Amino acid sequence: MTTPEHDRARLLAAARAEFTERGYHDADLDLIAERAGLTRSPAGKQALYFAVLAEIAEQAPEPQYPPTARTVKAALGDFARARLARLPLATEKQRLDLLPEILAGEARQAYAQLHSLTAIVLGLALENLPPGAPRMVRVAEAALTSLHGAGRLAAVAPGFGEPFAMVTVCEMLADLDLDDDWGPPHLPYVPAAEAVDEPWSPPALPDALRAEPARLDGDGVIAVLGMHRLGAVEEAVRAAPAGAQVTVALVSGTPDELSSLGRLVVAELRADLRAAFPASARPGLQIVHDDTGALAAAAGLPARSDGALAAAPGLPARSDGALAAAAGLPARSDATEFAVRVAAGRIVARADGYGACYAAATG
Repeated sequence: MTTPEHDRARLLAAARAEFTERGYHDADLDLIAERAGLTRSPAGKQALYFAVLAEIAEQAPEPQYPPTARTVKAALGDFARARLARLPLATEKQRLDLLPEILAGEARQAYAQLHSLTAIVLGLALENLPPGAPRMVRVAEAALTSLHGAGRLAAVAPGFGEPFAMVTVCEMLADLDLDDDWGPPHLPYVPAAEAVDEPWSPPALPDALRAEPARLDGDGVIAVLGMHRLGAVEEAVRAAPAGAQVTVALVSGTPDELSSLGRLVVAELRADLRAAFPASARPGLQIVHDDTGALAAAAGLPARSDGALAAAPGLPARSDGALAAAAGLPARSDATEFAVRVAAGRIVARADGYGACYAAATG
């Protein structure tokens, strides 16, 4: 008797072979299922594609040599080298096909927010060289923009320019003053955190940014964020008390597809941080892929939201599942923003909706 894990492994192996041989557009779901010994594929082509790329990224070997950078300039250069050296990730055709599929589909907004999360994590690492440096998120955004453009040109216009010239470009960003500052969210739209006193019993989950068990039993902030709200994690990081552990749990209304995309982006980020930053400079932020919603449920994410998210200008209304709500299951959507404050093994504050990360961190 096969297990779901065994079936998934066979399916991903079959999908990887099909995508490698035929590329994304020419790959056939029926052939993938036949390769895997299944009657049909339980997932769509894009979901399988993201899952294959995520598996490849998560299995990447550790850097052969420890990072030596001790300055922002050197770390930006090493980060750029690591990212450029990895392109293409699997085959040239796969990487060539990836971006158009993302931009043409529903994954576009999630992809943008995953880049925001990447820029925040990279910026926090740069701020630790030396510790206490000013906000470096805009520098990180500029570096990611340069590297992304170089990767796209290498794919669509091979032979044009020298992609590794971007290493020097990224190093020069260290000396730019981009007028970078962070302030709290617009306070009229931030809900007040609810004071509570409830037990905190988190599940055992890995920290995807370190590939080791997450530390969830200490004091800190747990931010449960949908794939369209990932940038809100900075509010928890900046507003949390010194020494508080901040954890972001990534959730999605379409976990088969967007969760795999999230795994891919976070795995690539983890590899690049390991290649560019000493362990002491890597951010304390933890990233957990909460595909089953176990961490969200432990934090008390309600079946229905209070509607605070819909009140924020320019943000979509939450799309809670009516069936999930009727069954009493936590409502996890790509628009979710929910956070709790944990102290002494108890949940002491909870907030839901736009600004929840800031409210929980300061409440």
